[in-house]
Amino acid sequence: MNQNEKIFTVAITGASGAIYGIRLTQELLKNNYRVHLLISEAGWQVFREELKLDTSDRQACLEELFPESVETSLEIHGLRDFKAPVASGSYRTDGMVVIPCSMGTLSKIANGNSGNLLERAADVVLKEKRKLILVPRETPLNGIHLENMLKAEKNGSHIIPAMPGFYHLPETKDDLINFVVGKVLDALNVHHSLFTRWGS
Repeated sequence: MNQNEKIFTVAITGASGAIYGIRLTQELLKNNYRVHLLISEAGWQVFREELKLDTSDRQACLEELFPESVETSLEIHGLRDFKAPVASGSYRTDGMVVIPCSMGTLSKIANGNSGNLLERAADVVLKEKRKLILVPRETPLNGIHLENMLKAEKNGSHIIPAMPGFYHLPETKDDLINFVVGKVLDALNVHHSLFTRWGS
């Protein structure tokens, strides 16, 4: 592995908006970064329901979404695989993004209750003082959701809600998706041209 190669973890949960996680992963791979991808069972259901993807063969589905990268820069881990590198703080990464982040996953992360690899990886990133970005996608929000976001933020998480802006005059659904993903890439300090910046 190249010592200067950037490594990120992307986790996709069962909240609406799995396309955000897919687009983020595609952009990171386009920049030649290594990505550890975690997808919850509910996330796979969203792949089927929202994106109309055939998930009967999950490997083939991932190869369709991320052609060529599955064998090179992309590593996929099951949520019970606690031997995965991202389960340990001794494995150095440049950040983790949970996108979209369900309220259940937010609660587990905010309260240090790691019962699967996704939650464990997030806990590791926090304890090692690395960058953890949570992209919640829920509406309306109740007090518990808000308290968990505040708790996660106070303990080192960066909260970037899936709230697309409109000042760049979006014309397509892709424009809205790219705005949110671009905000995440900005927070990761990854160059992109997914949206037109204010004043440009």
